[in-house]
Amino acid sequence: MFDIFDSLSSGSQMILVFFLLLFLRVPVAFSLGLSAIYAMWHMGFGLDLAGDLIATGITKFSLLAIPFFILAGTLMGRLGIADRMIRFFRVLVGGLPGGMGVVGTVVCLFWGAVSGSGPASVAAIGPMIIKGMEEDGYRKSYAAGLVCTGAALSIVIPPSIGLVIYGVIAETSISKLFLAAIIPGLMMGGLMMLTLPWGRVKKSPLGDVGKPSVLSMGDNPYAQSAYATRLWASFKDSFWGLLTPVVILGGIYAGVFTPTEAALVATVYALLVGAIIYKTLNIKKLYEAVSDAAASSAVVMLVVAYASLFGWVVTVDDLVGTYSSLLLGMSDNEWVILLVIMLILLIIGMFMDAVTVMFISLPVFLPIVHQLGWDPVWFGVLVMINLSIGLITPPVGINLYVAANVTGLSIEKIARGTLICVGACLVGLVLVAFFPQISMVLIGE
Repeated sequence: MFDIFDSLSSGSQMILVFFLLLFLRVPVAFSLGLSAIYAMWHMGFGLDLAGDLIATGITKFSLLAIPFFILAGTLMGRLGIADRMIRFFRVLVGGLPGGMGVVGTVVCLFWGAVSGSGPASVAAIGPMIIKGMEEDGYRKSYAAGLVCTGAALSIVIPPSIGLVIYGVIAETSISKLFLAAIIPGLMMGGLMMLTLPWGRVKKSPLGDVGKPSVLSMGDNPYAQSAYATRLWASFKDSFWGLLTPVVILGGIYAGVFTPTEAALVATVYALLVGAIIYKTLNIKKLYEAVSDAAASSAVVMLVVAYASLFGWVVTVDDLVGTYSSLLLGMSDNEWVILLVIMLILLIIGMFMDAVTVMFISLPVFLPIVHQLGWDPVWFGVLVMINLSIGLITPPVGINLYVAANVTGLSIEKIARGTLICVGACLVGLVLVAFFPQISMVLIGE
């Protein structure tokens, strides 16, 4: 067995060591770093090179978007902006049968466009959405699964931290990636709504959730007037929060600022809204938001730092050429190759976080993308949809763990609740794969 191991190249040994460390429950970032350092030592390179590679890997301007988008999302959760958004959508569609399921889906997608982080979205809006859906007759496990899935799509819905990292690795326009992901992200939300009848087990008594919506009051002018008054009041209260994606995405596509600068704009915007408009900002909330964002950012950036070592070994040992040739040699049919790539991403996404998966797989897959003439922007959207599914699939579906923490349900129950939603996501993945125009239409390609 050891003879077989010794016969492998340093890079291949690194990959085996990486998975062994993961099996031994070593944190992902340190598994990446230790396996890469082992390979560098095995190849005869001095370990002093590691510091330079780590510094080079994280000193990229585009990566500044990660901590600032996380901070913006955390601030908006702490300052009550999420609460106001949920109240508005509850008034808008709360009176429809199963209306809170629609509210939950819409808010998850909307909040994903604010935070860009799946786990952060579950933590920020999960408790309110799950409670409201349960009151509206949904199974708690399904409600948690819907929130997990909707929040997972935050790496698809722009501005997405995942798309930022993909753009950095693939050296592809982040603005184009954001634009290409809009329609697929909305389509995935629509597919999720189709699963709502499976999650609802009873009718709820009319309460705040069940107050009339515009579609449920017929021609009654008094009901329409009351509804309009409530809707306008909730809209005014949530206006500045609802404006957030417009400010961020509008500024990017109008050329006012870059996607990286947009992250800082989003942070400043959240601070101004909290301090001046809603007057909910205080020292305690600011400290809590900065602390939470710093902890979340540190986890991501640590993975990015050690992944730079891993990626360097992959390049130097020509693992890209070796494994690319293996994949290309499997079939002459590009659809078969795409299917294999998607299956690989789905499987490893079950065991690793999205950032790690991108750093270890994209150096192998991107040369194949270029060789087959695929559009890297379209491929980036496919990768994000794949990895969003990984966020809700055991054993390392991080959204499931966050949802378990906020609901008190077991991972197993929440995972069962996500099954129908995972099916909807897989349908969306197939549609985007077979009809690239779904993602490319907005960028005119």
